[in-house]
Amino acid sequence: MSSENEYLVEVKDLKEHFPVRTGFFEKTMLKAVDGVSFQIKPGETLGLVGESGCGKTTVGRTLLHLYKPTGGQILFEGEEVTENNINEYRKRMQMVFQDPYSSLNPRMTVEDIIGEPLDVHKMYSSKAERRDKILGLMETVGLNAEHATRYAHEFSGGQRQRIGIARALAVRPKFIVCDEPVSALDVSIQAQVINMFEDLQHKMGMAYLFIAHDLLIVKHISDRIAVMYLGRIVEIGDADEVYHSPKHPYTVSLLSAVPIPDPKTAKERQRIILTGDVPSPMNLPSGCAFRTRCPYATDKCAAECPSLTDRGDGHMVACWNK
Repeated sequence: MSSENEYLVEVKDLKEHFPVRTGFFEKTMLKAVDGVSFQIKPGETLGLVGESGCGKTTVGRTLLHLYKPTGGQILFEGEEVTENNINEYRKRMQMVFQDPYSSLNPRMTVEDIIGEPLDVHKMYSSKAERRDKILGLMETVGLNAEHATRYAHEFSGGQRQRIGIARALAVRPKFIVCDEPVSALDVSIQAQVINMFEDLQHKMGMAYLFIAHDLLIVKHISDRIAVMYLGRIVEIGDADEVYHSPKHPYTVSLLSAVPIPDPKTAKERQRIILTGDVPSPMNLPSGCAFRTRCPYATDKCAAECPSLTDRGDGHMVACWNK
């Protein structure tokens, strides 16, 4: 692979701003994503974590042009993805949505839900070939052939998510955005779905952007982890390095909240509770957005927003004091 195409997906200074009405004739820009950059190699999983409202899902949706980007570049295999050519990339970039209850059409059978991408991209020459592909996809995700004629409401949450995954796999993509794909499922089902994602990656060589709240799940499935806070990435690096040696104060506080199954270890560990409320993305503080909750904040943090700098081995951190 040439050096210029070393990465499957490259995101450069991605911005997604939404106009929000704040008065009768007034609008304020909500900066959901404000200058995010990262790369994903073929077959790699990048975990994206952060608290609710930080912009994780917006990043995933903007990558696939479900939202039109306000600014920045999205490159796929070295070529820029734009509004004009996005349909060409739909076969190579897919998404598994968070809610398996609302992301499936209740009026369509399982066969038609999974077969819809095949219909759109005309990926079969006969009805028999179409059905064979659909049944093969159902088998891949652990569904039985007799499920094909049933409707989504007849299935459990875990089975519905499997239908959504089969739909995403139908066009054999190279890259899938997984938008909190297990957060709506029971814990026992979560493990099954996560293991299935890993098995599919080994078989098909896909790359994932895995968006989640649960840091334990992200660490388990990811090669690298990126941590977001209010529209920006504040830390990114190797999964083990970020998990065991976090540098940014926000990452440290997130990890201190991860439950530990050993009561003795959990009792000895110091829980870091952040003070203050999360600022509104429509009225962000000057400089570093985290400074209003950070115990290490200085005047420099208020004056200037830190950029991501390499602390060694590709471990990037956006902080003046750490």
